[in-house]
Amino acid sequence: MAEKLKPPRGFRDFPPEVAILRREVISRVVRVFERYGFDPLDTPSVEYWETLAGKYGEEAESRLIWRFTDPWSGREYALRYDLTVPLARFIAGRPDIGLPFKRYHIGPVWRHEEPQRGRYREFYQCDADIVGSPYPEADAEIINLTVDALRELGFTEFKVKLNDRRLLAGVFEEELGLTDPLRVYRIIDKLDKIGLEGVMRELSKTGLGEPLVGRIAEIISHRGEPLEELSSLCAKHGGNPRVSEACKHLEGTVELLNDTSSVELDMSLVRGLDYYTGPIIEVVLEKPRIGSVAGGGRYDNLVELFTGKHTPATGVSLGIERLIDAGIELGIYSVSRKTVTQVQVIVLDWSLLKHAWATVKTLRDAGINTRIDMARANEDSQRRKARKLEVPLLVYVGAEEVKNNTKTIYDTRTGERKVVPQEELVKTVKEMLAKTP
Repeated sequence: MAEKLKPPRGFRDFPPEVAILRREVISRVVRVFERYGFDPLDTPSVEYWETLAGKYGEEAESRLIWRFTDPWSGREYALRYDLTVPLARFIAGRPDIGLPFKRYHIGPVWRHEEPQRGRYREFYQCDADIVGSPYPEADAEIINLTVDALRELGFTEFKVKLNDRRLLAGVFEEELGLTDPLRVYRIIDKLDKIGLEGVMRELSKTGLGEPLVGRIAEIISHRGEPLEELSSLCAKHGGNPRVSEACKHLEGTVELLNDTSSVELDMSLVRGLDYYTGPIIEVVLEKPRIGSVAGGGRYDNLVELFTGKHTPATGVSLGIERLIDAGIELGIYSVSRKTVTQVQVIVLDWSLLKHAWATVKTLRDAGINTRIDMARANEDSQRRKARKLEVPLLVYVGAEEVKNNTKTIYDTRTGERKVVPQEELVKTVKEMLAKTP
């Protein structure tokens, strides 16, 4: 295919069968978000560069954010990198909005990274956030919502990793005395990719001594049932105020979870972004090994960067692209549905177009997705097109139907054929569509 006919690397076209699946998956997520009382929000795709600068860390801001200068005004802009910083800006600009504020936002974001399996330069995020609550119940709500969303999407084998930035700060930064903790955290964040030995090698390259690297390796190997691990950590490090604070908050969070069977405390979970301040979560599937499919945490200082006022917040982002890819690979999802059309009106004689047009209107007015051929093709061609798209029902309009004020309905799934009076058309079509072949 000529290069000019392809989208840029990391960007994709979505044909109808894929777009239909994506819309269905997103609609399931929306159902869960709204069941939890989150309201929809949308923000612009483009932000001022100064709005995003200083929020994500050096790597993202120097390499991953799509930024550009407007040739007319000379002002710098950027495509949104995530949906969280725009939320913080939105909250900061509305001091009377009323907190706590619960919102979900589903939309595209852009990252200038190397495309690979499950990773694109343009992709959708599905975020849910609570702004204004410092309490464990807000974090529990986010975790419960995440678990329910994964199950609503058909996934059963997944793990919710849980940690707290205060645990990391108390143990690594204060007790171990790390002077460049973010650098160490970014290396630990590679654990799933390079393994424990790989992490230890990279830590050694930073100049950390062997005893310290060994202690770090021991700490990040702690994972298991949340309350048991917290009890162990608090017994060992509870004299540290930040560890004690984290343990108390996480214990309150875990006690409010609907189901802890898929949740584990994992001291290797650090999250890459710089703005997390408390509990952090990451969701991985047991299979396929496609990387993180959801992540988030508490970011109590982000809104404050805009307002100067402390505003607690917590949230999660579902990686809808990876979830769709994984669902297709596991057979949970299918791209077999080629059209949203439920009924194709087959015109046997195009001199009867007005009668067929009226039939189309009747069905559409009843809320039935209906199409009619726009090429005035012959009957065989109309039927072949409908069968290729796997349209469930065909409604025939010919001289015999017009004469007798009837309609002939054919079910392409079962081969059933019915001739019904015009006044029973809508009722019969709905009954036939409701049947599972």
